[in-house]
Amino acid sequence: MMKKKSIPASKPFLILFLCQIISALDVPLDSKLLEELSQPPTITHQSPKDYIVDPRENIVIQCEAKGKPPPSFSWTRNGTHFDIDKDAQVTMKPNSGTLVVNIMNGGKAEAYEGVYQCTARNERGAAISNNIVIRPSRSPLWTKEKLEPHQVREGDSLVLHCRPPVGLPPPIIFWMDNAFQRLPQSERVSQGLNGDLYFSNVQPEDTREDYICYARFNHTQTIQQKQPISVKVFSMDSLNDTIAANLSDTDIYGAKPVTERQPVLLTPTGSTSTKVELRGNVLLLECIAAGLPTPVIRWIKEGGELPANRTFFENFKKTLKIIDVSEADSGNYKCIARNTLGSVHHVISVTVKAAPYWITAPRNLVLSPGEDGTLICRANGNPKPSISWLANGVPIAIAPEDPSRKVDGDTIIFSHVQERSSAVYQCNASNEYGYLLANAFVNVLAEPPRILTPANKLYQVIADSPALLDCAYFGSPKPEIEWFKGVKGSILRGNEYVFHDNGTLEIPVAQKDSTGTYTCVARNELGKIQNEVRLEIKDPTMIIKQPEYKVVQRYGQVSFECIIKHDSTLLPTVIWLKDNDELPDDERFLVGKDNLTIMNVTDKDDGTYTCIVNTTLDSVSASAVLTVVAAPPTPAIIYARPNPPFDLELTGQLERSIELSWIPGDENNSPITHFVIEYEDGLHEPGVWHYQTEVPGTQTTVQLKLSPYVNYSFRVVAVNKIGRSQPSEPSEQYLTKSASPDENPANVQGIGSEPDNLVITWESLKGFQSNGPGLQYKVSWRQKDVDDEWTSVIVANVSKYIVSGTPTFVPYEIKVQALNDLGYAPEPSEVIGHSGEDLPMVAPGNVQVHVINSTLAKVHWDPVPLKTVRGHLQGYKVYYWKVQSLSRRSRRHVEKNILTFRGNKTFGMLPGLEPYSSYKLNVRVVNGKGEGPASPDKLFKTPEGVPSSPSYLKITNPTLDSLTLEWGSPTHPNGVLTSYILKFQPINNTHELGPLVEIRIPANESSLILKNLNYSTRYKFYFNAQTSVGSGSQITEEAVTIMDEAGILHPAVGTGKVQPLYPRIRNVTTAAAETYANISWEYEGPDHANFYVEYGVAGSKEDWKKEIVNGSRSFFVLKGLTPGTAYKVRVGAEGLSGFRSSEDVFETGPAMASRQVDIATQGWFIGLMCAVALLILILLIVCFIRRNKGGKYPVKEKEDAHADPEIQPMKEDDGTFGEYSDAEDHKPLKKGSRTPSDRTVKKEDSDDSLVDYGEGVNGQFNEDGSFIGQYSGKKEKEPAEGNESSEAPSPVNAMNSFV
Repeated sequence: MMKKKSIPASKPFLILFLCQIISALDVPLDSKLLEELSQPPTITHQSPKDYIVDPRENIVIQCEAKGKPPPSFSWTRNGTHFDIDKDAQVTMKPNSGTLVVNIMNGGKAEAYEGVYQCTARNERGAAISNNIVIRPSRSPLWTKEKLEPHQVREGDSLVLHCRPPVGLPPPIIFWMDNAFQRLPQSERVSQGLNGDLYFSNVQPEDTREDYICYARFNHTQTIQQKQPISVKVFSMDSLNDTIAANLSDTDIYGAKPVTERQPVLLTPTGSTSTKVELRGNVLLLECIAAGLPTPVIRWIKEGGELPANRTFFENFKKTLKIIDVSEADSGNYKCIARNTLGSVHHVISVTVKAAPYWITAPRNLVLSPGEDGTLICRANGNPKPSISWLANGVPIAIAPEDPSRKVDGDTIIFSHVQERSSAVYQCNASNEYGYLLANAFVNVLAEPPRILTPANKLYQVIADSPALLDCAYFGSPKPEIEWFKGVKGSILRGNEYVFHDNGTLEIPVAQKDSTGTYTCVARNELGKIQNEVRLEIKDPTMIIKQPEYKVVQRYGQVSFECIIKHDSTLLPTVIWLKDNDELPDDERFLVGKDNLTIMNVTDKDDGTYTCIVNTTLDSVSASAVLTVVAAPPTPAIIYARPNPPFDLELTGQLERSIELSWIPGDENNSPITHFVIEYEDGLHEPGVWHYQTEVPGTQTTVQLKLSPYVNYSFRVVAVNKIGRSQPSEPSEQYLTKSASPDENPANVQGIGSEPDNLVITWESLKGFQSNGPGLQYKVSWRQKDVDDEWTSVIVANVSKYIVSGTPTFVPYEIKVQALNDLGYAPEPSEVIGHSGEDLPMVAPGNVQVHVINSTLAKVHWDPVPLKTVRGHLQGYKVYYWKVQSLSRRSRRHVEKNILTFRGNKTFGMLPGLEPYSSYKLNVRVVNGKGEGPASPDKLFKTPEGVPSSPSYLKITNPTLDSLTLEWGSPTHPNGVLTSYILKFQPINNTHELGPLVEIRIPANESSLILKNLNYSTRYKFYFNAQTSVGSGSQITEEAVTIMDEAGILHPAVGTGKVQPLYPRIRNVTTAAAETYANISWEYEGPDHANFYVEYGVAGSKEDWKKEIVNGSRSFFVLKGLTPGTAYKVRVGAEGLSGFRSSEDVFETGPAMASRQVDIATQGWFIGLMCAVALLILILLIVCFIRRNKGGKYPVKEKEDAHADPEIQPMKEDDGTFGEYSDAEDHKPLKKGSRTPSDRTVKKEDSDDSLVDYGEGVNGQFNEDGSFIGQYSGKKEKEPAEGNESSEAPSPVNAMNSFV
């Protein structure tokens, strides 16, 4: 059975033939076939429906079509035949339907306004173009008008009307000043969609006499200017000054301050309006409001949301822009203008209509006689478009009848077609907003089979490789393909062959017996044709002796072999590579027929050498490594750098070249490898030497290329393996003539620094590159992909030029050309730059979060449209932060994390999250300007995890048979705690572990008493918390039950009990100082034990040092220790089988310059401080008594004697300075005074009073407490909540000051 399949991806060269066969009945690709097959006309190019032309240039109306035979063309104008032969100004291009109206030789564009339609016709049918409406562009002048100056009061609103002339197309409006600088715009001042300039409120800085409205007409490249408008703003300050100049000093004067006003809409007027927009267009809605402060505009859609990714805010949010609108965007849009005094709103009812758009456009149909087919034309719109059919440009109702077709609404059904059924059909879908016109032909072909593959084509294949034999064909009806081997062979069948739909025969594994002639037969009901191809199977190429690894001494000789075997009919080529690159261009490398020989080997020859054998059908390779080692030692030779060349001479002087010769210096036993020639430009850079060229060491003359307008001097440096010689003496100078520049600036770039500019930079030519005086640059630019002329400017010898008023982030073609007094450099190449970036306009949409586990989440988002990035897309930033822990329900300080994902990525991973927590995130797009708006915050939660270890485990209250355990909950529960797990086991004196006991404890418990334990036994405890996910990390602790009071060893009860430890030394503690340490311990055992202390440096392998303890004391002082050193220590008892305690580690204190004693703990100091406190208390009582008697103490008298108005107390009522006298001392303090009226310092009034220190006094002192605070040795605290309090020094404060 025949096997068929599609072409595998590994055989791309078959795709061309597949495409030919699959699409052959539509558009045959074979050139010979195209010349023979008939085809109805097809319109390939036409002018746009609405065609606005420049009235100063020739009008070109495009109409191109293809067909066989080539079509003829005719035109209608305004529905009637347009005889171009009768109009001398109109010509039609040869072999084309394109019309050219000669306007530049006397014709007037207005005379050729109208509706044009092109018809392309041949014997198979007629195709028609769209109705092309020709209108010449218009840029009328501004009507003259007398403009009165605007005089406005500060804070009022103002509208400057532009009212540009009506042009075709409408002009672009912008406002500038007399210096051609754009007027700055803001939330307060902005240009409306109608071109008017709106001031929400005027300020004094708005006063100027050059508000100028410009109208730019792009088609004619003209700009019209309105007369300047003068604006004078009267500020309140200037009115006050005017009034003051006419009044006396005693008069009360002053104009009213600027009155704040709530918002009022300047445009649109009223509370509602309507707007109709077409589907696919850009919807622009505008609201501009007056008010003071300047109102802020906000937009909402009633009953819905503004469409994401298609909504933009422009003109400081005064303009709502929705791109690519659809019927779903219909509705009521409300703009709200708001300031601090109120708000106003306006509702715009938007209706979206639709011109017709295709659902299914009719497609060309190629049929064989007797076949059936359909043409389908489906379109939609609002209102619903009507569908009409034409045949060869004539309404189908009055077209010649064809019995094979039947019209059914938007479908034409063809049954049993014949060759005479060939025609071009037009489908017209139209409504009140436009129309669609599509041509689709029905081409009925009756063609016998044709084989397009050349006859007797030879295919050569290496054995065991696949063979593909082509049989490209065409015919109508589609032919059937069969393959035979040999002239009289039988038809090929079976699994050893693969038959492709395009006629190709594939032999998956070709063998020697596959060689022969193969015949392809194509047949249909109109005939049969066959073609023969030949297949040859070749032997594969092999390397029968490969190169081998070699080790050779320096300056020796080495050879690599590469012997091959190949098919006798194939011609092989052998290539040698070193380290996958070409062999060095060196005569030491000799390539033979079967080998590579390297003479006089050097260290540079070390590497990998590869032999590659290529034939026309296959390629093989083999490699080997060469290692170069040092040669045997030779007698030492003194090597040195060469001596400098001398006797430099210049000959053969020309404008652009000169010959330099010299005599080499001594080589000093190392051959000169090359000479370096350097030059000095005495005209532009005297004293600076530049590299010119270098020549081999055997050459002593060189022809040098020169640049114009340079005063040359040359010098030569000799180089050998040791190094460079000193430079030679300079040659004589040679000055070349001036010329125009030979080159243009390099590194030309266009990068905007602001959203509305383009900064063009380049590398200036160096002095000698100028080729002459007067170096300048011609800077040219134009917007890319826009039919615009170059704008050029000539600048001085600088390296930057700024183009203002550009659109945001659009591509520009840029070129910079050098010129001097003698002419221009060659035409420069163009580079592409971009105007300035602006912040991205939209946030990423459809943000989704997928929580992977308790600490990891994956976030997805939709990329923003590139045109909204408004700059180079750098990536996306994800901001995420923890909102709260779900286990503790306590908020904390929000610390936002930021992750940046470079490029156009649409997902990212968020690591390091905390389990069982609530998070929020948002995504922002980033360009070179910065970040765009954030997407709406997305909330997600992480699942539970295992908890951290309990915060602590304490073991207290040991008894004979019980221990009390206390613990703290985990610092990070990471979920809801379900229980605690306690495991414990006894430990004997050899550190062997007894049986393990496990207890589960409820999560709400924080302590436990373990009973029925063995007395005088050490236990080890393991403690951890659990959530529903699992157990957390554990903490361990050890504890010992106490000894029996009678000193009797009770026997162990139960299985697995560990015997109590007796005797025992435990709780070894250390208190380390700088050079000594106090060691103490607890002992359990027989009396009169003799103790010793062993110690050594921690981590050291040195032997322990031993100190004997006198008597049976349980403490000892180690002396002579090194400061800042870690020690290990243990305590033992003599005569008790060498029993010792466990080791303890301590560290001595760092060395200090002098010994400091904590005097706060000394008895004499405590007594002194108590005496000082008592004296201060007595002093306070005396001052209080004298104050009540109205007396003045010295400082008070001094303040009265030298009253300084700048330090007088301020009256509470009027904020003025008052007297500081005794009369005020006896009055109650008002609100806000230094102390309350009851003369006590309350805690809420002072956060640093005597009461806070708990000294047992009320701190009763009066408002002159500022004196006490000033002279008490403690700085007065800042007032809290508008109240002040003074503090007298307490014993604690005095102690702190003393220390």
